Amino acid sequence: MQILWRLEKAFVKEILDEMESPKPPITTLSSTVRKLEEKGLVGHESFGKAHRYFPVLKKNEYRKRSFNKLMQQYFEGSPEELLSFFVKEEEMELDDLNELLEKIKKKEQNG
Repeated sequence: MQILWRLEKAFVKEILDEMESPKPPITTLSSTVRKLEEKGLVGHESFGKAHRYFPVLKKNEYRKRSFNKLMQQYFEGSPEELLSFFVKEEEMELDDLNELLEKIKKKEQNG
């Protein structure tokens, strides 16, 4: 998806060319892209037997969906649980927490 978002439209071969080594076989990549299409994340244009793929969802929409799913599945939808995870498990620094708190305060002030 990252490559498709960057290229906007691409044939499977073009996606493969953008991937870092070790690259998967083109058949594996083609299957993966078709699965993304089945899930509604990718669409295609036909050029004879060839397909040029494009992302259906914008990156920020996909990020929001994925994050909401993560919040529900792993943190019971609780921002407090998420923050607690970062503080306890990832050992988030106090300066980082204070910076985050300032951003939250600014957002509340700006509506």
